[in-house]
Amino acid sequence: MTSHISSALQLPPLQSHTPFSTRHGLLPIPPPNRNGGLRFSAITWASSNGRAPNSAEDGVKEVKRILEEKKRAELAARIASGEFTAQQSSFLGQLRSLVSRLGILGDARDGFLAIPEAKGSISAVGGQAFFLPLYELFLTYGGIFRLKFGPKSFLIVSDPAIAKHILRDNAKAYSKGILAEILDFVMGKGLIPADGEIWRVRRRAIVPALHQKYVAAMIGLFGQATDRLCKKLDAAASDGEDVEMESLFSRLTLDVIGKAVFNYDFDSVTNDKGIVEAVYTVLRESERRSTSIIPVWNIPIWKDISPRQRKVTAALKLINDVLNDLIARCKRMVEEEELQFHDEYMNEQDPSILHFLLASGDDVSSKQLRDDLMTLLIAGHETSAAVLTWTFYLLSKEPSIMAKLQEEVDSVLGDRFPTIEDMKKLKYTTRVINESLRLYPQPPVLIRRSLDNDVLGKYPIKRGEDIFISVWNLHHCPNHWIDVDKFNPERWPLDGPNPNEVNQNFSYLPFGGGPRKCVGDMFASFENVVAVAMLVRRFNFQLALGAPPVGMTTGATIHTTEGLVMTVTRRTRPPIIPTLDNKLLEIQKTQQWTPPTEIKVCHNANRINSEVPPIPSIGRWFTSVAALVIFWLIGLQQRRQDSVVGVSGLGS
Repeated sequence: MTSHISSALQLPPLQSHTPFSTRHGLLPIPPPNRNGGLRFSAITWASSNGRAPNSAEDGVKEVKRILEEKKRAELAARIASGEFTAQQSSFLGQLRSLVSRLGILGDARDGFLAIPEAKGSISAVGGQAFFLPLYELFLTYGGIFRLKFGPKSFLIVSDPAIAKHILRDNAKAYSKGILAEILDFVMGKGLIPADGEIWRVRRRAIVPALHQKYVAAMIGLFGQATDRLCKKLDAAASDGEDVEMESLFSRLTLDVIGKAVFNYDFDSVTNDKGIVEAVYTVLRESERRSTSIIPVWNIPIWKDISPRQRKVTAALKLINDVLNDLIARCKRMVEEEELQFHDEYMNEQDPSILHFLLASGDDVSSKQLRDDLMTLLIAGHETSAAVLTWTFYLLSKEPSIMAKLQEEVDSVLGDRFPTIEDMKKLKYTTRVINESLRLYPQPPVLIRRSLDNDVLGKYPIKRGEDIFISVWNLHHCPNHWIDVDKFNPERWPLDGPNPNEVNQNFSYLPFGGGPRKCVGDMFASFENVVAVAMLVRRFNFQLALGAPPVGMTTGATIHTTEGLVMTVTRRTRPPIIPTLDNKLLEIQKTQQWTPPTEIKVCHNANRINSEVPPIPSIGRWFTSVAALVIFWLIGLQQRRQDSVVGVSGLGS
């Protein structure tokens, strides 16, 4: 549940003929359309099924794609030519270096090297998700280098040892920096942007709210919210309509986080409310600010003259009004209840984090509470929606993995809702999500700012350095991962520990690491497992015909550029027939009839067969026939019930 800053660069993966692009070209992402599109295509030359274009518009798209590839090839050629390599210093630069070595200036440190600097401007190669050029530069310059974006200078870190030092070993020496500046208008001093003592106090207050009993209760909420989505998809499947899944996943996770954080039902999967539009207005503004070079929103008069800023201000007011009302209502409920607060306190009628914080006696202003709630709402909603989007994209490209996933879900869940006990059993499902987070980390970059002088590896840095820790580069490093670009959920043993930053030595950062690791990692993991399991149990998902190729863009997380359009069809599978309960025989005995000496009952999908040994008595023969009829009727009724469940989706 972390956010990040990004640049406006938005292009697809490199696929030129340079050594760098050969590595990068293996990324499981087809090239984008003219807008860098991240949709599914079946009609362009670059589409997944390989068809040629069949219209003038498709031809234009193909020309645009070729031009984009040319731009990517230009970037690779510029890197290879040394344009981004630190050039020979000027006379003044050499003199300054000599003075430093003589000890006249105190900035340089004996025995340390200068950080490699990638010179030149990559802004000329526009249109690409900004972390992709960083990957190409990482392959050239290594685990740490300096890069300039306009007037700003950033350190790009892709070395797990340096990431570990910044995030865990010396975490107190780093703040969120520019991230806090960007998110202040919506999150204020919430858990993500806050630093120092405010962060420590708020984390101590919020972490206990995510206790095991609370997370277990949320499994039911995840199931109910996903069931709403299943019913919507069922209707689309009946009508034969393609579905834009990215927006639906966003609405699903918004509904979940609204109930979980402050017990508010957005019901955005099935309805469009004013508050839902307000939330998305604020989210879009957050992402615009994260990609803007000039912070025009800081100009006082801009709020009044910009239509977009006026809309953002109105949206924030509506959200704040709703939150203030929820806080006041929850305070009254806490005052009236008679429950004793304890470590795993939870109100059954309102198990939200807001209720926990108020019941705990957390001495905090309504403004701080509002900041905390907004932080959890935005961070928890954005990341989970992105994880689900890319997981289903990957599954649609690998039918064998989808089949294995569905086999596990059918075996573990049958036709019922998931429970907390099922989370340990859905091992392959969990690994699918682990691998999705490796290939598409959310977010792809973590941001920090140094609060003091420090040493990163063999390089000294000064106070005030802005740092991008490229999670994307860590997760795609060819020296660490075997078949780095392959979607392989079984790269981690199913019976082994869940992969995290500790057991992967900071080469894998799905939820960050160190003291500021995401507080909702277990919540988010279970939410994704439940959603994936319930959806693949009911439906098959394929990339829609006629949609543009899939490309990436970045905001708070990795988005598609034009949505994830899929064809959703109901699964056809044998009905699950429950084993006959022995209690039925006990009931039959109480009805004063004599059962056959031995009945062997064999079940299959279509009938129930009985093998009855010869019975000499005519009376017993009639009794046996009656028993067979009763068993047949029971089986018929059970199959009808199973059929109803399979069609209506009451169990998922």
